[in-house]
Amino acid sequence: MTAQRRVVAEVLDGEHVHLTADEVHARAVAKLPEISRATVYNTLGELVSLGEVLEVTTDKRAKRYDPNAHRPHHHLICSGCGTIRDVHPNGNPLADLPDSERFGFTVSDVEVTYRGLCPNCAAS
Repeated sequence: MTAQRRVVAEVLDGEHVHLTADEVHARAVAKLPEISRATVYNTLGELVSLGEVLEVTTDKRAKRYDPNAHRPHHHLICSGCGTIRDVHPNGNPLADLPDSERFGFTVSDVEVTYRGLCPNCAAS
């Protein structure tokens, strides 16, 4: 692993991390000043292709990168500020889709997004 890839991986480490590519770049530059924006974008693309990072798109906001790619989860998104949290509700949303609503599809994956206001935005 190159120094650049290691820095990008370090920046993405943690819980509830959903950074934009520009945020990843800014944090990576703080650790490795010579890292280029192109290197960060390319590395993020490679990590997504390898299944190590999830690309999260929320409405018209910038794509975000989620390192929690190996534990199934859904997202809770603040409609005000865009904060994203990983959530792990009970139950199986794939099983909740009745056969009559599958239209003959063999369903293999489910993405659920919960939206609302975070405490900070709700208080404003």
